[in-house]
Amino acid sequence: MDQIDKMFAKWQPTALSLFRFITGLLLFQYGVAKIFKFPVVAMFANPPPLIMTAGTIELVLGALLMIGLFTRIAAFVLAGEMAAAYFMGHMFRDVAKPVFLPLLNNGTLAILFCFACLYLATSGGGPYSVDEMRKK
Repeated sequence: MDQIDKMFAKWQPTALSLFRFITGLLLFQYGVAKIFKFPVVAMFANPPPLIMTAGTIELVLGALLMIGLFTRIAAFVLAGEMAAAYFMGHMFRDVAKPVFLPLLNNGTLAILFCFACLYLATSGGGPYSVDEMRKK
């Protein structure tokens, strides 16, 4: 078991950088869809101002995550945005009858993004990031 741990542990820094990039890319795509309407997604056809604000945050901070610039701050803000998205847009969509199960209120992605960003806020951008290049 020790050999397996050693084999996978050597790839951990690279996996962290890849995880950061993919998380940023996925959030960035939501920002592009909300702001630029590409690709055309029915739920983002006429978004209210709050959704447009969320899209701007996802676009800008998702791009920062992709390149690994100000990773901890960007990830922390995105984690908060995703928590707000879950509670405002999913769990309490109907205030009179809140739905607590993410599987039923379509909040699974918001929760997953929230905790992915919390992890990135605590771990940083990894070795393949602008943050790391700025240290040198």
